[in-house]
Amino acid sequence: MTPGEDGAKRAVYGRLVKVLIHRRDDRGMTLEGFASRCVRHGEVHELVTTDHTKTAAGARIDRVGFLGFVEIGCAGVIDRGDEVWAGGRLVGTVLGFDACHFPNHYNILITAPERLTGPQLGLAPEAEVRFGPRPHRPTP
Repeated sequence: MTPGEDGAKRAVYGRLVKVLIHRRDDRGMTLEGFASRCVRHGEVHELVTTDHTKTAAGARIDRVGFLGFVEIGCAGVIDRGDEVWAGGRLVGTVLGFDACHFPNHYNILITAPERLTGPQLGLAPEAEVRFGPRPHRPTP
């Protein structure tokens, strides 16, 4: 367990169930006003990368890359700012959530330097995905 925004929490992990290969410049997702979401074991959510960085509720997210769908392996809390690892590589940090498909699934928006797709990261079904707080790194 490591410290989270409001105290210690365990990492949330899962497995990729479908790899996605496309990008959009006009997706029109809307950033939810929530800084965190609870996820349950067995739920499936979509992983979406973006170069957007603004976290204001209602922000429009157009420039996106699609990584895939992840099945959650343990219940937990995913917070804005959590690191996202997929296939052993750091993808970026959680920007927030889009609920256009909820209750079927959330789009978990991941801010990254570029809009990545599943194949760009070499992802395949069953690849491990982890969400967790950034480790505390003391400043020199």
